[in-house]
Amino acid sequence: MDIFEYALQMERDGENFYRKIAEKTDNTGLKTIVTMLADEEVKHYQAIEKMKQGPYEMAETNILDDAKNIFVQMKETSEEFDSDLEQTELYKKAQEIEKQSQRFYLSKAGQLKNENQKRLFKQLAEEEEKHYFLLENIIDLVSRPQQWLENAEWYHLEEY
Repeated sequence: MDIFEYALQMERDGENFYRKIAEKTDNTGLKTIVTMLADEEVKHYQAIEKMKQGPYEMAETNILDDAKNIFVQMKETSEEFDSDLEQTELYKKAQEIEKQSQRFYLSKAGQLKNENQKRLFKQLAEEEEKHYFLLENIIDLVSRPQQWLENAEWYHLEEY
């Protein structure tokens, strides 16, 4: 399997994993964020497909800003949700997958000769890093929901 086919499979697997997490999530805000992550994986898949056909520029995403807005809405609505150990483990697994994807893209970017392909793989690595960072916040929220929602100003999302 060549690196592009591998990358396509990785993105397809990521999308499927996020959709399964969304099915198991009762909280509306978290379900929305996880669905956004699944949709991001679809965009990555499409970018790789287009890149295979020729030069392609992928637009940068606003997922951290969008997630911040959802976190604010969650605080305002005070929707209850359980601190579920199984959910936390799923988010941690997703985080591991994002880290592996980031490493893959950075590693392969260094091997590619085509500058456009190299640039896209580096951009995909940056996007995966954003997903990792977002998942870190979700894990913190799920682990200690009341404290996180009461004290969070979400400045840490802006730091990125």
